[in-house]
Amino acid sequence: MKVVLLAGGYGTRFSEETVYKPKPMIELGGYPILWHIMKEYSYYGFNDFIICAGYKQHMIKKWFADYFLHKSDMTFDFTSGKEEVIIHDQRCEPWRVTVIDTGLDTMTGGRIKRIQPFIGKNPFMLTYGDGVCDVNIRELWEFHQSHGKLATLTAVIQQQQKGVINIGGDNAVKSFREKNLSDGAPINAGYMVLQPEVFDYIDGDDTVFEQQPLIKLAEEGQLMSYMHKGFWQCMDNVREYEILQRMLSTGNAPWKKWED
Repeated sequence: MKVVLLAGGYGTRFSEETVYKPKPMIELGGYPILWHIMKEYSYYGFNDFIICAGYKQHMIKKWFADYFLHKSDMTFDFTSGKEEVIIHDQRCEPWRVTVIDTGLDTMTGGRIKRIQPFIGKNPFMLTYGDGVCDVNIRELWEFHQSHGKLATLTAVIQQQQKGVINIGGDNAVKSFREKNLSDGAPINAGYMVLQPEVFDYIDGDDTVFEQQPLIKLAEEGQLMSYMHKGFWQCMDNVREYEILQRMLSTGNAPWKKWED
């Protein structure tokens, strides 16, 4: 099954880094967050990827073009007057990676529509190229198969960003406590599974997938949610980047299930 990764936006809320590179290529622990997301899927046996690129898409292509070289032990032999390359050992994942330039200003739905020829008539997975999660992707796929609808999204509880104040009926502050999961509401975390019929809900480049297509699917009873009570974190700004980087550096990265 193919895994589609949305990686074409400008990332304007993280301009400190995205002025130089697309947001999915910002590194955590020495590897782009896009790589981390792909490792999540690969852990569950999904290794065929389509990357919907756009802004500075050449940087994504170049990174993957160099990846095999960087992960291999090699000899470059020029003694015969021509270059001979000998590969001794390589440590690449068994990935098939298709990088498609889906346009500079294309909306999310338009990017998905543009890769339709690479999907055909098969179901596929879809997520964003700037967030990590510890959802069990195999169980997500099994849940999608069980209900027979056109689309499944992973829903997580968005935590409040501040501590919670307990206020009484007289407006007096009774207590403070730390935020917890019950203070938030479910949000779309990505990690979707879609049937190919979903392409029919997308008009073109100006379509925002999270708006008209998902709304129409919900109205028709064709959109299901897979509730995930574990970890999810996007990387929209420097603060969120620092959260993820700190998790990695302290060995407490819930999404990192693979061995180094």
